[in-house]
Amino acid sequence: MERSSSPEKRLLQVDVAPGSPSDACPSPRPLAALPLRCCLLSGGASRRMGQDKALLPHPEGGNWLERTLRLLATTGVPLTLLTRWPQHRQLAAALRPELAAAGVALELLTEPEPAAGPLLALARLMEHHPDQRLLLCPVDMPGLSDGVLRALVAATNADPVAIHLADDGERLQPLLGVYPSDAGHHRRLDQALAAGERRLLGWLGNESARRLRLDPARLVNVNTQQELAIHNRSASPL
Repeated sequence: MERSSSPEKRLLQVDVAPGSPSDACPSPRPLAALPLRCCLLSGGASRRMGQDKALLPHPEGGNWLERTLRLLATTGVPLTLLTRWPQHRQLAAALRPELAAAGVALELLTEPEPAAGPLLALARLMEHHPDQRLLLCPVDMPGLSDGVLRALVAATNADPVAIHLADDGERLQPLLGVYPSDAGHHRRLDQALAAGERRLLGWLGNESARRLRLDPARLVNVNTQQELAIHNRSASPL
């Protein structure tokens, strides 16, 4: 498959635990056999919040970053953190022994500049992890539950060829979804980027995807201090 040589698609800097096996695929696999991988996006600048959202304290303990990594690890599949922030990598690296004890390998990827949003982040993940199913998740969804993750995993296992997107009943939440990184999806994403597309929903407008209706209370994306205050007042034990 022809891959873009644009500077935006330059290789990611990878931090892998010593002795971790490579998951590179020597040849394409049938889509039904593509392995699942969780990918946490934590590269945003948190401008609207006014402070780093990933470092906000979570009622269950730790911060949003640590809590989300632990939650994604309950799926039992390999886990990737994509971020451009050194403190995020340091916090995640400290969790490696805990996750490894649970049988989950954690990979840390440094997102290179320009950090131009989730569509480019997804393209970089597809480039780095071809022929997998990437369960994309944002760090700023503090109400996310293991029940939501189980439903998403069950949906993609039943229909592994398709993109699956979380739907809160009013709108799509495309930052929580499963994206196959097969040659077809990757090629079309590269083509969209080359044509100037930078919006995830813009690219998805030309893709076939399954909408998965999930509990809206668990899909709240928190971006501002006002939204944070509302979420903290309405939050209930998971």
